Amino acid sequence: METYIRLIWAYLKIGLFGFGGGYAMLSLIEREVVGSGWLTSQMFTDIVAISQMTPGPIGINSATYIGYVVTGSVWGSIVATFTVVLPPFLLVLFASHWIARHKDSPALKAAFTGLRPVVVGLIASAALLLMNSENFGYETTHRVLSCIICIASFCIVYFTRIHPILVIIAAGLTGYLVF
Repeated sequence: METYIRLIWAYLKIGLFGFGGGYAMLSLIEREVVGSGWLTSQMFTDIVAISQMTPGPIGINSATYIGYVVTGSVWGSIVATFTVVLPPFLLVLFASHWIARHKDSPALKAAFTGLRPVVVGLIASAALLLMNSENFGYETTHRVLSCIICIASFCIVYFTRIHPILVIIAAGLTGYLVF
């Protein structure tokens, strides 16, 4: 029961303060689940990869998987998923009416202007969080090849119109052939 209470508390914090979507939440999720000793860094990295490959938002997918891993039951998945979704749902439900009424307010526009750079910073933090030895390898050759795949993938997605799913498939095939 204590595990469930700790899981609820962790995901209430993540749901309340996870502004900017799933990628922006990753550093907060990592702090809560790895910092508490529930998962290792390697397990967290694997969960992020699985959550990216499955349909749906990464924050919700990772909550579902982490809830199961931490408790060893489907109830843990349900509790973590429900708890991470509840705070934003309630915030949007109550705030949407107020925001719609005051959408032209200079104070509201200023607040959103201040939030945008924070969201970009949180997403950048998530990118840096995932640049670890679990993802880029321990050996120099492995690390260099991983960096090349990372940079090439970024450039292809950023500078061309190639769909990101095709880049993911190509990177997976490249990893299979190289490693």
